[in-house]
Amino acid sequence: MLISLLSGHLDFMTALMQILASLVVIFLIMPFHEWAHAFTAYKLGDTSIKSRGRLTLNPLDHIDPIGALLIILVGFGWAKPVPVDDRYFKNPKVGMGITALAGPLANFIAALAGGLILNALFKFSYTFITANVIGSYIYLFFSYYIVLNICLAVFNLVPIPPLDGSKILFMFLPDKWVYNLYKYENVFFGIVIILVWFNILPLGHIENALCNFVLWLTGLPFGLF
Repeated sequence: MLISLLSGHLDFMTALMQILASLVVIFLIMPFHEWAHAFTAYKLGDTSIKSRGRLTLNPLDHIDPIGALLIILVGFGWAKPVPVDDRYFKNPKVGMGITALAGPLANFIAALAGGLILNALFKFSYTFITANVIGSYIYLFFSYYIVLNICLAVFNLVPIPPLDGSKILFMFLPDKWVYNLYKYENVFFGIVIILVWFNILPLGHIENALCNFVLWLTGLPFGLF
């Protein structure tokens, strides 16, 4: 990441691979994440999604400049939230929960795609990856791409408003609780930023376990595990 490079914690090429992976996530995967929200809401009945212009993979319709910059600088960030009208859903809380889950699931699918490519490289180009400088940087690129997608998926599943995990949690809470929690959404968002910035949220073990699972699962078709 850029801050790690400027502080001297990473060499230039390693930081460059991380930045390139971050750009791929910003311009391809985060639009996929938001499109997944929009597509799911549309399929569940929210026809107003089309008129809002979010049923698209065009990154210009999804990128939030501050959120994108933070991904490059510190490894976490966000895109523009998709405005969903839950009045179109048969069951608003369930509809919102399913729609929310679609975003992190998109990141997990993207991580699986990266895992398949990485394991294919190990299977068919092992020497190139392990004994070639260019190959080692390609390995770093896909490794960080997978890690970043898993981190974004796990981060979004934290059950604190306005993250996707809160809407999944709200499916199981009384309406009165949900209403009161939504009232303080901006306060919760500020708390989340502070917790992530100071690395207080204990997400590392979950992220590491999921990264290992992705590499194991995507290695099975190549007989690597």
